[in-house]
Amino acid sequence: MLYRIIGDTAMVIHLAFILYMALGGLLAWKWPRTFWIHLGCALYGLGISVVGWPCPLTHVENWGRERAGQTGLTEEGFIDHYLTGVIYPAEHLVTVQVGVGVVVVLTWIGLAVLTLRRRRTKAPTAV
Repeated sequence: MLYRIIGDTAMVIHLAFILYMALGGLLAWKWPRTFWIHLGCALYGLGISVVGWPCPLTHVENWGRERAGQTGLTEEGFIDHYLTGVIYPAEHLVTVQVGVGVVVVLTWIGLAVLTLRRRRTKAPTAV
């Protein structure tokens, strides 16, 4: 039972990481200091997708599931196992990846605009 909980917990954390990677830039609009955390997550996610870096959450989930007597994730990982073909058709994987990248960049542009506006309103006016 403990190993299944480990596998399930890793799955939930994995999904939360992916959601934060895609939409965390919006949190930085409210809390600008979180931008740096989001930048690190986005870069790591990019490295996983483009370079093929390993994801430790995939290893933890597989470890827990295999010890619980379940099948682990496919070799392709979390996204192919849980999302591709379920949330969106498999032939649109690249489209979804590009879309997520565009959302991330747009949230960062929005953060830059908000930051500039905040600085202008706080800047003292010369008399």
